[in-house]
Amino acid sequence: MEKKDINWGELGFSYQQTEKRFVANFKDGAWDEGALTEDATITLNECAGVFQYAQTCFEGLKAYTTESGDIVCFRPDLNAARMADSCRRLEMPVFPEEKFVEAVVETVKANAAYVAPYGSGATLYIRPYMFGSNPVIGVKPADEYQFRIFVTPVGPYFKGGAKPITIRVSDFDRAAPHGTGHIKAGLNYAMSLHAIVDAHNQGYDENMYLDPATRTKVEETGGANFIFITKDGKLVTPKSDSILPSITRRSLMYIAEHYLGMEVEHREVLFDEVKDFAECGLCGTAAVISPVGKIVDHGKEICFPSGMDDMGPVIKKLYDTLTGIQMGHIEAPEGWIKTICKHGEC
Repeated sequence: MEKKDINWGELGFSYQQTEKRFVANFKDGAWDEGALTEDATITLNECAGVFQYAQTCFEGLKAYTTESGDIVCFRPDLNAARMADSCRRLEMPVFPEEKFVEAVVETVKANAAYVAPYGSGATLYIRPYMFGSNPVIGVKPADEYQFRIFVTPVGPYFKGGAKPITIRVSDFDRAAPHGTGHIKAGLNYAMSLHAIVDAHNQGYDENMYLDPATRTKVEETGGANFIFITKDGKLVTPKSDSILPSITRRSLMYIAEHYLGMEVEHREVLFDEVKDFAECGLCGTAAVISPVGKIVDHGKEICFPSGMDDMGPVIKKLYDTLTGIQMGHIEAPEGWIKTICKHGEC
């Protein structure tokens, strides 16, 4: 299969329309079979539930070419399960998890020419999403829904390597106690936009959100989970009912324990502890791990011993192991890698 004529090394992390996308509709209490379409346009009534009451959720994952030339994606079953959780919380019909994975495979196969070659640094970003599609004017769930998947080729999240970033402690709350912080609802991200624009305007790369009830515990950023390394080499990840359960974070915890022999703690993390950690990072699908060099708390700086030049040594080892598993250098745990095309032949 011939690849598209794309300058893979120059791709940014932005949308580029591809040839096919998957669409399924929920009507009269049931999902249809769904199908691929070339039409990238969505036509909806002006009163559609998604416009009036933000009834929408999404997922994000990637397909890439391994060293052996296979096109694969990473743990799509966990994306399917997390989307099912999001749908239940938003009173949306669950798209069957097996069908979700099948639709991901089908969409990637149909756009295999857009999957970057091995070693290019680029990947195919996959965006499944769902929304209320019929008119709703009273405050209630929609009766009809559309589930879609599009894909777009993207470059590495960081051009020229992952340099440590500077973040601030935010005065805004990302999620409410007992709210929707633990699901991937579009409304969570809308709420974080003002805070991230304000952070950028003040010269910071990201926000650190504290727990909204007491503002004493670390939660997450607008789109990533925190990981910390203690001075004696433990991996510590914050635990909270209002944190999105990052698939990357859960994978890093397993790798730390089972591949690197590290002690792992998933627990509440007090903000007062942060100054005592050796390394800090943000983890998520887009960047895998973004190292954090400095956290600013209303003018008071917390500088990590790992510094502002490179990833800390332990976080670098975690990053190299996870990406090595994804790219086929390192044997993956059973079920982690979903092969879509062998040797690129779809």
